[in-house]
Amino acid sequence: MGTRTHKKAGRRRVKLAILTVSSTRSLAEDESGQWMRSQAQKEGHTVALHQIVIDDARLIRDLLMDILRDPAPEVVLITGGTGISPADVTIEAIKPLFIKELTAFGALFAQLSFEQIDSAAILSRATAGVIGQAIVFCLPGSKRACQLACRELIFPELGHLVKHAREN
Repeated sequence: MGTRTHKKAGRRRVKLAILTVSSTRSLAEDESGQWMRSQAQKEGHTVALHQIVIDDARLIRDLLMDILRDPAPEVVLITGGTGISPADVTIEAIKPLFIKELTAFGALFAQLSFEQIDSAAILSRATAGVIGQAIVFCLPGSKRACQLACRELIFPELGHLVKHAREN
């Protein structure tokens, strides 16, 4: 089966949640999360939740696990906390929960980022993986980075990813 045929068998619409990691922003000031929400809805996906959590590994992990139970999204987009400052703890909170890691995501995102921001791309630790049957993406907090990741990598594959993560 060719790639196009294989992808066509994926879901057309998915249920997703957006979690913004920030100790300074409110939902109204969350440009990255607001853009992802709007874009996902334009593409016909359901945004079941959009929430802010502060930069605390335990709180991030606990909230994600709660979200995965209810509203039980198929995909979670987490933005923020992926850099290298001491406050950036999203990766440390989430990565140990992965039952499978989408290792190509980080590499491809870094390549695309390099084309836009040159060597500053090495500061991002963007990653993705599967927790239970949900796909979880950890993205930088910048709107431009979220747009790049969503347009070029995430949204074109959402249905395909969800199909595989939910296979028995």
